[in-house]
Amino acid sequence: MRYQTATQWGVYYVEVEDGRLRTVHGHPLDPQPSALGQALVDGVQHRLRIQRPAVRRGWLNQRDPGKRGDKRGDDTFVEVPWDEATQMAAAELRRVIDEHGNTSIFGGSYGWASAGRFHHAQSQLHRFINLLGGCVRAMNSYSTAAAQVILPHVVAPWSQVELQQPSWQELATHCQLVVAFGGLPLRNTQVAYGGITEHQSGPGLRMAVDSGVQFVNVSPVRGDLPAWAGGEWLACRPGTDVALMLGIAYVLAAEDLADVHFLRSHCVGYEQFRAYLTGQSDGVAKTPQWAQQICGVAAAEIESLARRMAAQRTFVTAAWSLQRAQHGEQPYWMVVTLAAMLGQVGLPGAGFGFGYGAEGFVGSPWRRFHWANLSKGRNPTGFAIPVARIADLLLNPGDTIRYNGEEITLPEIHLIYWAGGNPFHHHQDLNRLVRAWRKPDTVIVNEPWWTPTAQWADIVFPATTALERRDICASSHDPYAFLMEQALPPQHEARSDHEIFKRLAAALGVEKEFTEGRSEEQWLAHMWQASAAQAQRAGFELPAYDEFVREGMYKIPDLDERPVWLGNFRQDPAAHPLPTPSGRIELFSDRIAGFDYADCPGHPVWLEPRERLGGAGNGQFPLHLLTPQPEKRLHSQLDHSRHSQDSKVEGKEVMLMHPQAAAQRGIEEGSIVRIHNSRGACLAAVRLDGDMLEDVVVLPTGAWFNPAQPGAADSLELNGNPNVLTLDVGTSSLAQGPSANTCLVQVELYEG
Repeated sequence: MRYQTATQWGVYYVEVEDGRLRTVHGHPLDPQPSALGQALVDGVQHRLRIQRPAVRRGWLNQRDPGKRGDKRGDDTFVEVPWDEATQMAAAELRRVIDEHGNTSIFGGSYGWASAGRFHHAQSQLHRFINLLGGCVRAMNSYSTAAAQVILPHVVAPWSQVELQQPSWQELATHCQLVVAFGGLPLRNTQVAYGGITEHQSGPGLRMAVDSGVQFVNVSPVRGDLPAWAGGEWLACRPGTDVALMLGIAYVLAAEDLADVHFLRSHCVGYEQFRAYLTGQSDGVAKTPQWAQQICGVAAAEIESLARRMAAQRTFVTAAWSLQRAQHGEQPYWMVVTLAAMLGQVGLPGAGFGFGYGAEGFVGSPWRRFHWANLSKGRNPTGFAIPVARIADLLLNPGDTIRYNGEEITLPEIHLIYWAGGNPFHHHQDLNRLVRAWRKPDTVIVNEPWWTPTAQWADIVFPATTALERRDICASSHDPYAFLMEQALPPQHEARSDHEIFKRLAAALGVEKEFTEGRSEEQWLAHMWQASAAQAQRAGFELPAYDEFVREGMYKIPDLDERPVWLGNFRQDPAAHPLPTPSGRIELFSDRIAGFDYADCPGHPVWLEPRERLGGAGNGQFPLHLLTPQPEKRLHSQLDHSRHSQDSKVEGKEVMLMHPQAAAQRGIEEGSIVRIHNSRGACLAAVRLDGDMLEDVVVLPTGAWFNPAQPGAADSLELNGNPNVLTLDVGTSSLAQGPSANTCLVQVELYEG
């Protein structure tokens, strides 16, 4: 039998025979189906499936709640019946709420869960827990936290920027030069949050190249722009892009290439920024020669690029990776500043944008439509922390952190409920997270497989995968809606997240409020009808739900014409102001300056990170570690599958290393190495690559966390999870985002 399903990396048909998933095929509508779909073949029905509810022995046997976490992550589990596990979890939720209050619960659900609108783990978890009085939740994302906080101060909310910025078609038609800080790594465009039907990033880039658009790849790795794009490579040291941008800006200002009229009419704060740029305010002129000492790009190349950018219709873009580093707010602010100095913001194919090599929908021309979600209700606590500060929350109750002009006092967490995502993938400095993760009384997890998240829990409920239930895939950035058919029965004793929370809701007296009297199928119909009402307001009609189910898909109508990003603002900034305090592009922000943050002043600046090549920490740890997204999986999802494992060596993730750096250490192609710094150590295999800076190594994220001695402070991680090495500090007091790409290491041949 053939069934239709949808994932975060595409729409597929799966073939099922005798109850086993046999083959996976890309959808005919997709011009470049992602090979990630092959991970479903053996990944779903895998020996690592959690077969029935399980409870950790140490948690069961320890009567003192405060000591229950001592052996978490290094213990065995006992399988128990569903009713018994449900009652245990319900009783523990009630105890913690009664004794410590709702802010003692962290409702952890983070990651690219099911592409379905209803069976979305975070929505189900928060809907349930809000009915109990709420919890502490996370805000922003590991992917774009710094961007999400800085850009509303400077130009517009992140959701508006990423959905409205120029399309590939617009760039191909109007642009002459694209300067891509962090490159355009197409491997990331296999995925799109909420699902994707047509993978168009590769074809879009090729269309731009064929139209004569020139590309400059500013990255430590040449491969961050495909070779066939024929771009120029500027090998910039990691984390120093702001210095390079300041050098470019200096040339624009010094040679009268900046558009002073645009800066006066559409921006505020250029004079304050210019005083810093020229050294008037701090005594240091940000010349190309100054920038060269920091970023490693020759001053002559910086000068030449600045003049090219001013002479052509130029689009400036930055990868998401740039803002996942200490002071990550600054490169995004500087990208906007450079585009403003060029004066081309609001022109077709010009200005600025972000993440064109990050998700498959970025640069698409599709109409945007917000489909109905499952309502989470209101969180009565109203309490949230920046997502990358989870370890701080668990380790330091009572401490206060600064965030975007506010102060957040961290409560003491006694219970974590996690459904969807893998904190032992996303978070930094995992040895620190291990210490933090053992502090709460109880960790409850819904999970299909024995992932690290499940292994580091106390009560584990087996959850179904998307192939074991029916749902609707419909994303705000994709024009299609697809019926996700149930291809397999629930495996073993797995239940959907909705069914799990329905059972808990019944035990805690809120089942009626949680389900509203609807079955899962009735919820799908209800959500479709809510979307139909929204479609009417948007000027088009959705088919009836029964018709959609019969057809299996629907495509919303195209817009007659896609507006130019910031075009109206360019034409008349008074009539079409930006949603900033001034209504203009803020090159100096009075609001941010008023926060008085030393690590994020009122205009973009170069700030020294805690460690970098040529700077602090470089003597002891001479290599800069970059941790990009993997090519063979989405984050850590389905890492147990053959598709992911076939890309490894002896089960270990593969690290790229320059041949000269390898030769200096007696390392060869395929060698197993130990990567280490003061925070931890992991093993990896080596692949040599001469198209990168010699003192940079690249280890993708997503290998399942596998410490040789779980819980030991100096345990060697065996699978190649780079987050045992990365720095767990906030980007700044403004956004408190992750600083994963600020990371120096040493590498040595492993003799164990």
